[in-house]
Amino acid sequence: MWKLYTYLTITMLLWGLNLPMLKYLLTFMNPVTMTALRVLTAGITVFIILAALKIVRLPTKKEWIYIVGGAILNVVCHHYFLTMGLYRTSGTNASLILGTGPVLTAICTALILRNYPTKIQWIGAAVGFVGIGSVVLAGGEAIAGLQLGDAFIFLAILTQVLSFLVIAKAARTLDPRVLTAYMLIIGSLLLFVISFIQEPGELIKFTTVPTSFWVIFATSAILSTAVGHMLYNYSIAQLGPAKAAIFMNLSTLFALTGSALFLDEIITGRHLFGFLLIIIGVILGSGAAEELYKKRKATPKPSH
Repeated sequence: MWKLYTYLTITMLLWGLNLPMLKYLLTFMNPVTMTALRVLTAGITVFIILAALKIVRLPTKKEWIYIVGGAILNVVCHHYFLTMGLYRTSGTNASLILGTGPVLTAICTALILRNYPTKIQWIGAAVGFVGIGSVVLAGGEAIAGLQLGDAFIFLAILTQVLSFLVIAKAARTLDPRVLTAYMLIIGSLLLFVISFIQEPGELIKFTTVPTSFWVIFATSAILSTAVGHMLYNYSIAQLGPAKAAIFMNLSTLFALTGSALFLDEIITGRHLFGFLLIIIGVILGSGAAEELYKKRKATPKPSH
């Protein structure tokens, strides 16, 4: 179990630091084209790793359905909205909004599996969303672009959460690492199609970027996306979406730290207040608080 917890902690470090890295990359490139090449690089990396491990195989017809569904949600929608959002909002705002992942995972898992949330879980979800509101309004900005960016970030985490449910189902028969490889390749090709429509001629910019761009690009693609998604999808198969998602809080902490250190972004009191509300929402919404309460209640008191 501790092995899985270590995997998840490493993944959250990679994902958290990926936010400031993406923010840096977006100063040179438009979002969709850069993301398409980055995800394709990640997919090729995963296939190379799997080939070395000798676990690559062709999926069945039923598995292809899950692969395409996961690619659309986890790769195309998630990465599209993430980079489009980061293009318009701060790394600090993005990291805090992504912190609602555990609440959304718990709620979506419960609703889709028809295991409806308790009143406390609903309260947790409400508290978490109040936290998001605090983050969005941090500093009192009322710029339409900033609000649109925050909305894109929320859609990024929502589509990723929905993809976790697809991945958990697919992982019953298909190794989640193999699933990750196919999802990344298919998703990147779809992103390229979108980029040709939305950002025509953008590929030429890759010939003008500095060396530092390629260093950050490779780190983001290989470590954060390839290795990070492999580890997380493997953990989902072992622990389930809801339990694995609890670790996403660490991603928020790493992302906040990275945004402050590398992007010189200022973390305000309202950001911290929003983060506190999101954490409370996660504890209540994930069911962790109720589980702890039941365990303490069930523990017999020592007789005097």
